Amino acid sequence: MAHIVVLGAGTGGMPAAYELRAELGKQHDITVVNERDYFQFVPSNPWVAVGWRTREDICFPLAPYLERKGINFIAKRVDKIDAENNKLELDGGDTVEYDYLVIVTGPRLAFEEVEGAGPDHGTSNSICSIDHAEKAYEDYQKFLENPGPVVIGAMPFASCFGPAYEFAFIVDTDLRKRKMRHKVPMTFVTSEPYIGHLGLGGVGDSRGMLESEMRNHHINWITNAKTVKVEPGKMHVEQYDDNGQKVKDVEVPYTFSMMLPAFKGVDAVASVEGLCNPRGFVLVDDYQRNPKYKNIYSAGVCIAIPPVEATPVPTGAPKTGYMIESMVTAVVHNIDAELAGKEPNTKGTWNAICLADMGDTGAAFVALPQIPPRNVAWMKKGKWVHLAKIAFEKYFIRKMKKGTSEPLYEKYMLKALGIERLD
Repeated sequence: MAHIVVLGAGTGGMPAAYELRAELGKQHDITVVNERDYFQFVPSNPWVAVGWRTREDICFPLAPYLERKGINFIAKRVDKIDAENNKLELDGGDTVEYDYLVIVTGPRLAFEEVEGAGPDHGTSNSICSIDHAEKAYEDYQKFLENPGPVVIGAMPFASCFGPAYEFAFIVDTDLRKRKMRHKVPMTFVTSEPYIGHLGLGGVGDSRGMLESEMRNHHINWITNAKTVKVEPGKMHVEQYDDNGQKVKDVEVPYTFSMMLPAFKGVDAVASVEGLCNPRGFVLVDDYQRNPKYKNIYSAGVCIAIPPVEATPVPTGAPKTGYMIESMVTAVVHNIDAELAGKEPNTKGTWNAICLADMGDTGAAFVALPQIPPRNVAWMKKGKWVHLAKIAFEKYFIRKMKKGTSEPLYEKYMLKALGIERLD
């Protein structure tokens, strides 16, 4: 009997635990370790930040649903991974031994890389966690009483730009519904070299489409923007040209701001020698397995993926829902193979598929594969995307509560987008 520990219980960790249980049966032990005792559906955080959702809508306690499937659950922070001895050291001194470790922690939010950034020790907001989204909503309510300029965007080394675009259009929609949009100048400040880059070098006509949408919604933008300091009411930005030469310093005023931070690996993972790259992301081979520690697998936002291309201001490559789902499935099949005495043989499909809400409409993009040149690359807009994003939220939360390992993207999303196969 083997003991598989899943570190993390987000949109990668929960499916990993359920798929492991379904694939391995009950003859092996599975334990999920997560710092918090609840699941949060992070893609809905932009809606929380304007009051369209509440914590209760997108969060639920983990223990009852995992235990129903015979999966152990420990709600504690991991302080240290003793990879040489296959052991986790938890907050409070407890230890957990494992035969296989699956790291799906998501990222650490590196607000400290920009002075004054972040909701905890700075003055900019974030939508990367439910706590931050609720704090953003508190500030948004105050902002509505005394409206002024809004700044939304992404800082250097950010790698998931979609939520920034989503939030900009969602705020625009909410203000229009309140008949207040005319009182609010909006600026999108991003480390991307151009609007619609998305950390992917653009997808289809993403640049033209998103620039057009921003013009139509009266949202100004600053690209190649290196945010260097955040002060109350003022964002300090260095703007660069396409050759990486600084063009000018810009001070952008704001009454309300939301800036996505850089991502790094969580401390306990990043501190393991030989496990991660310099920014703390887990190094994996084609089979999602760490080259040094062969019994450690990883998937999702916490793995190391090189940027699609060099940019004047550093940007990272996003890991979207289909990619994470594909990585998780590969991890499960490869652990199952090893337990049967075979070599890992399943590879994840690193394709990018994303639904981005835009308040009352939306945009869907597909990049197959993620790194150019691509077999498929397009972006489409329509009310159907907004509705699909709502359906995706409800289905995924229901799926996590039921404890099923059904691959959502493969069964529904690809067919909805008119894609039969990704291989």
